[in-house]
Amino acid sequence: MATYLDFEQKIKSIQEEIISARVRHDDNKVLELESSLDKAVDKIYTNLSDFQKLQLARHLDRPYALDYINLLMRDKYEIHGDRHFRDDPAILCYLGYIGDEKVMVIGEQKGRGTKNKIRRNFGMPHPEGYRKALRAAKLAEKFGIPVMFLVDTPGAYPGIGAEERNQSEAIARNLLELSELKTETISIVIGEGGSGGALAIGVADKFAMMRYSVFSVISPEGCSAILWNDPAKAEDATKAMKITSADLKELDLIDDVIAEPLIGAHRDRDGAAKAIGDYFLNELKKLREMSEEERMEARYNRLTSMGAFSE
Repeated sequence: MATYLDFEQKIKSIQEEIISARVRHDDNKVLELESSLDKAVDKIYTNLSDFQKLQLARHLDRPYALDYINLLMRDKYEIHGDRHFRDDPAILCYLGYIGDEKVMVIGEQKGRGTKNKIRRNFGMPHPEGYRKALRAAKLAEKFGIPVMFLVDTPGAYPGIGAEERNQSEAIARNLLELSELKTETISIVIGEGGSGGALAIGVADKFAMMRYSVFSVISPEGCSAILWNDPAKAEDATKAMKITSADLKELDLIDDVIAEPLIGAHRDRDGAAKAIGDYFLNELKKLREMSEEERMEARYNRLTSMGAFSE
């Protein structure tokens, strides 16, 4: 059953009327209602607040990494384990094809449903998850296979066990190793990009965000709790933090914003998957037009330019 946010109630009402009209075989009414739906979608989704975009990034029906992997990849094979401790289900690594391209896809998986969420640790990877991601990326490098990262996590897991197994070192190691990876890499934020948990698979030749995704150093709830001692001020924090794809593009902290369907990936999974697939293949083609030296230099310049400012 579809989930609708407060600002989506008008869309829900029209869609229910369309279903009713189709049951009655009232084609004229269906056409009329579909026109009304298009207008409502355009009016609502072109005037979203930053907090509403955050709600969409966390939407229960929003596709997760595994959804996109299943929609985009064929002849895929999952890679398990970090060869040190265990297999972390919060990180997915799949080798397969997108179109005619052999690709390694590495993503963070939140899980759907209570049991699966617990198994996936709500998308919060342990150190062994990041080590698995690095192992898969190095395997792709060895055979000259491009890598696509799908970022979607509230943050790296902050538990005692994760700290005992050197969570910060695992993240730092990925930042270093992925910045030097010789193969082509493209990272895409598909939902939430939370702090170091997102950065650990966010170092790439190209870094993009989907239209309704967010990327931040801390959650708005955490920020408001620290600054105002009031988690209820998350909406104010969201606006102040500039965490939407449009804000980060304007600040030149990301390369591109992927135009997922206006109504959102949670209402049009196939359209969202196509947007990701098309972006990846187009950018991969551009990266391959560069020599390895040019590509590595461009990556270095992009990473070192972040945070620059002028008075």
